[in-house]
Amino acid sequence: MAKPSSSSPFPRPGVALFHTWREGYGLADLRHDLLAGLTIGIIAVPLSMALAIATGVPPQHGLYTAIVAGAIIALTGGSRFNISGPTAAFVVILFPIVANHGIGGLLIATLMAGMILVALGLSRLGNLIQFIPYPVVLGFTAGIGVVIALLQLPDFFGLAGVTLGESTLDNLFAIIRALPSLAPAELGIGLVTLATLILWPQLKLPVPAPLVGLAVGTLVALAATQFGLEVDTIASRFHWEYLGQSGNGIPPLPPTLTWPWQLPDADGTPLTIDFALIRELLGPAFAIAMLAAIESLLCAVVADGLTRTRHDPNAELIGQGIGNMVVPFFGGITATAALARTATNIRSGARSPIAAIVHSLVVLLTVVALAGILGLVPMAALAALLFIIAWNMSEARHFVHTLKSAPGSDVAILVICFSLTVIFDMVLAVAVGVGLAAALFIRRMAKLTHTRRLTADEHDLARDLPHQVAVYDVNGPLFFGAAEKAVASLRMVDREVRVIILDMRDVPSLDSTAIVALHTLVDELHAQRIGLILVGLPARLLMKLKRDGIKREVGRLAWVREAGHAKRLASKWLAIHH
Repeated sequence: MAKPSSSSPFPRPGVALFHTWREGYGLADLRHDLLAGLTIGIIAVPLSMALAIATGVPPQHGLYTAIVAGAIIALTGGSRFNISGPTAAFVVILFPIVANHGIGGLLIATLMAGMILVALGLSRLGNLIQFIPYPVVLGFTAGIGVVIALLQLPDFFGLAGVTLGESTLDNLFAIIRALPSLAPAELGIGLVTLATLILWPQLKLPVPAPLVGLAVGTLVALAATQFGLEVDTIASRFHWEYLGQSGNGIPPLPPTLTWPWQLPDADGTPLTIDFALIRELLGPAFAIAMLAAIESLLCAVVADGLTRTRHDPNAELIGQGIGNMVVPFFGGITATAALARTATNIRSGARSPIAAIVHSLVVLLTVVALAGILGLVPMAALAALLFIIAWNMSEARHFVHTLKSAPGSDVAILVICFSLTVIFDMVLAVAVGVGLAAALFIRRMAKLTHTRRLTADEHDLARDLPHQVAVYDVNGPLFFGAAEKAVASLRMVDREVRVIILDMRDVPSLDSTAIVALHTLVDELHAQRIGLILVGLPARLLMKLKRDGIKREVGRLAWVREAGHAKRLASKWLAIHH
C-alpha cells in the first residue's frame, strides 16, 4: 500500500503524480494503469457524448473535455485516482448558459471558473468545502437528477417541436403539449437501451454497460431503418465544419486550438466580449467553480476511503482550475472529477494518475478512428443512458432514508434544496440551503450557551459571600447568535446587589457582537452602581477586550484568574461602596 500523501502547507500542482514517482513506479504498476485507463476510456466515450448533448452542445465538445481536461487535471491535481471530464452535475448550470450565450459563452464561463478554482486552491480553502451540510448536497444532487431526466424526455419519446429553455415548469408543459407527436420507433429504441443498461450489470461481465447499451440501441436503430423508419441519430442531429471540411455527426479530428471568443453566441453570431458579458457570466462561473470544488473533493474523499490514501485538497483545486482554464481553448466544456468513473478506475486496478492519462488517450483514439461509428448512435439511446445517470445521481435511497430518519430541520433543508433546484436553479438552491443550515446551526449553538445564577449549594465560588454579591456562570461560546441572550439575564438583578461575579472559565470564544454587548452591560451596571468581575477568561479573549478599549476600573470592571481573588476583590468593592 502506498504511503498516503498529505496536504502541504503550500499547494503544489501535480503533487499526486510526484508522490507516485517518489514512492516507486514499476512495470507492474504501469500494466495496471493501462488496463484501468482502457476500461475508463471505453466508459467515458458514451458518457461524454451524452452529457455534452444534455448540456446543449454537440457531442464532440464532451469528448474534447475528457481528452484535454482529463489529462491535464491528472497531471496537475492532488488526487491519484480522480477521473475528470464532463459530469451530470453541471447540466443544470451549463444548459442555461448555452441557451443564453451559446457555446462561446459557456467556454468563457468555464475559463472564469477555472481561475476561481485556482484562486481557491492557492488560498488553501480546500478544506472549507467539507462544511457544506449533507442535506444541502443531497437535495441539489437529487434535484439535478430530476432535471436531467426531464430534459431527456423529448429524445426518448421522439417528440417533435420541443424547444427546451431554462424553466423546468415551462419545459414540462412543452413536453406534455408535444406528447401527441410521440414516435414509436424512437420510444422502442429507448426502451430497449434502457432495459439493456439495467439488466447487463446483473450478468457481472467485464464489458461496461454503457458501451453494451448504446451498441444494442444502435443495432436496433439500424434494423428500424431497414423497414423505412426514420431514427434521429448523432449524425442526423449534428453538423460540423472545420477549415473547409464539413460533415455530419462527430468530426474525426483531434482537439485543436480554438479561441473561445470566436465561437458563436446563442443567436449564432460571433461572441462579443465586453464588461456586460463578463458581469452576466460571473455568477454562473462562481456556481461552476463551487460545484466543481464540491464534486472533485467529495470524489477524492471517496477515493481515499477505497484506497487508504490521502489527497491534497488544495492541489486538487488548483489542478481542476488549470484543467478548466486550458480546456476551453480546445473546444472542451466544464470538467470535474466524476465519482462513478473514479470508483470504476479504482476497481479496475489503477495505481496512479497515469490511468487517467491513458483514459484520455483512449478517448482521443476513439474520436480519430471511430467518429463515423459514433455518429450512428441514436439520440433515444443516449437519452436512456442519461436516465441511468440521473437515477444514480439522485441517490433516491439516501433521499428517502433521510426523509424518514433525519431531524425535522435537516428534512426541511433537504426538501427546500430539492424543490429550488427543480423549480428554479441549483445556484439558488445551494445559497438558500447553506443559509438555512447556517441559521439552524447558529440557533443550536445559541441554545448551548446559557447564563444562570449560582447558589452556595451549587458552587464553591458562591459560598461565604454577602448577599450584595451575585455569582453567575456563563457556559458556551459568546457569539452574535448567543451574546444578547446570555447578557439579558444579567440585567435583571436584585436591587441589593452591588457586585456581580461572572464565572467565564467555560467560555471558549468571544466575537465582536459579544464584546459590544459586554461593553454595554458594564455601562448599564455602572449606572446602577454595580461592579462586574470576570473570572477565568482566557488570555486570548482578554486581549480582544483590551484591543476594543475595555479597561479595568476599580468598582466598575475587573478580571481575575481564580475564584479566591474574585471573592477578595468583591469584598473590597463593597467596602468602598459603604
